[in-house]
Amino acid sequence: MNGLPLIRGYGEATVLGYREGRAVRVDAFLRDVLRLAVALPDRRHVLNLCADRYRFAVGFAAALVRGQVSLLPPNQTPDTMERLALQYPELYCLSEDSALSSMMETLVFPELPEEGSERPEIPLIPESHLAAVVFTSGSTGQPVPHPKSWGRLVKGALTEHRRLGSFLASGAAVLGTVPPQHMYGLESTVMLIMQCGLGLHAGRPFYPADIRDHLESLPRPRVLVTTPVHLRVLLAEVDKLPVADLLICATAPLSPQLAAEAERRFAAPLYEIYGCTEAGQIASRRIIDSGEWHALPGVVLRTDSEGTWVRGAHMDGETLLGDVIELLDEEHFLLHGRTADLVNVAGKRTSLAYLNYHLNSIAGVQDGAFVVPANDDDGVPRLMAFVVAPKMAKDEIMSALRRRIDAAFLPRPLCLVDALRRNATGKLPREAIEELMDGITSEAG
Repeated sequence: MNGLPLIRGYGEATVLGYREGRAVRVDAFLRDVLRLAVALPDRRHVLNLCADRYRFAVGFAAALVRGQVSLLPPNQTPDTMERLALQYPELYCLSEDSALSSMMETLVFPELPEEGSERPEIPLIPESHLAAVVFTSGSTGQPVPHPKSWGRLVKGALTEHRRLGSFLASGAAVLGTVPPQHMYGLESTVMLIMQCGLGLHAGRPFYPADIRDHLESLPRPRVLVTTPVHLRVLLAEVDKLPVADLLICATAPLSPQLAAEAERRFAAPLYEIYGCTEAGQIASRRIIDSGEWHALPGVVLRTDSEGTWVRGAHMDGETLLGDVIELLDEEHFLLHGRTADLVNVAGKRTSLAYLNYHLNSIAGVQDGAFVVPANDDDGVPRLMAFVVAPKMAKDEIMSALRRRIDAAFLPRPLCLVDALRRNATGKLPREAIEELMDGITSEAG
């Protein structure tokens, strides 16, 4: 069968993963993939909810071997699960927790035997095979699917490696703080590893002490793939940080000050990745050298009356970007922010329109709006919401929101008000929002 290899760049005894304090060699990974592939139900689509990154990678690879498509949702709320179950009737779920999804058949990730010494042949996956559907949240309240072929994902990994390869020695261990279901997480903590002979850390540490301990446990060279939110928390700690060989960061632009401090504390270069679910990774920069973004090899940008378009490398056709971009030439640009109301919180992306849709769909809510207060220098939003619901308590509204939106986007605070001062077109002017926020400040004082 002609196709592209499932993994590449590994020797016979090379370590592919690190899990529960032990190294997993490439031959063991291949055996795990083939054993799981046999156990998968005979379905077209699999919802891969594995939080353990090694198990996610095994499940993702096993689905490829079986010719299945992995669905990677924007969140795991009951509302999203119900929508996917209706949209994909033959869908089943692969998870470590049987209670995680009660709306569909769930295969609990099995305990795979460790015996065996043979090294299976590396499977070849057809380049055109639809490997994954990655979802992002749209303004109508519906998650928007973006199909990704195996060839496109492989080319994306190789493109990223062409830019960062001088820092990625063969066998480098990679620790990620972002979920593998996220486009950034899939590209930089799964595909980059499988296609470039790197080592995958199974965990997804959240707390600073856990991130430090896990990173320090990995052999060098080692890489940390993270977000501005995690970096800020890590750098706020007084404890010494372990030396890294490369830092990769995405989901929101960094300030030069934070990037410089991260490079100093980790003794490693920091490269930011700019991209989106629709197109994947697009550009990188090392902000201590320049604020300009440099398109990845083969990626070309252009502008017209509609906005900025991107094409080339791992992309199929052209994609219109949802950001305000100032092109310096075909490969270099400055990023000035969102064109609409998109927000990123803790490595997850959504829109205010999507959040408002779910807020106002709650029975008893007469009017409501999410707002983004003035950001700090790192552009990390902290959402709040103003709600008109005379007969409801805050706890009732928050409980209803938890069923509809990811916990990362829950408003803090949620404020009950008598009315929202909308204009003649139904919009909430900025001055009205500022007036509401001034009222909160006055009450706190």
